[in-house]
Amino acid sequence: MEIIKKPVLTEKASILTEKQNRYAFKVDHRANKIQIKEAIEAMFGVTVVGVNTMVVAGKAKSRYTKAGNVSGRAPKYKKAVITVKDGDTIDFYTTL
Repeated sequence: MEIIKKPVLTEKASILTEKQNRYAFKVDHRANKIQIKEAIEAMFGVTVVGVNTMVVAGKAKSRYTKAGNVSGRAPKYKKAVITVKDGDTIDFYTTL
């Protein structure tokens, strides 16, 4: 099971990174906080202070096409917000 899927690179996540030294990742929905902490420490070589997880609900999506109005749902996913020790940083562009 690959625990860390990809980083969440949004405006809100980048503000958390700049101000509070926290990073957001999409993770496997079966992973627990201990597994996430070990995976982050092994992958990026940082010391993890805290892990907060949440399940983000999928949004309803619709678009108008030639065939009429098409509607569906975006899938739900699990997000982990990682707090790293002061002085440690994660550089997404060189390690992933």
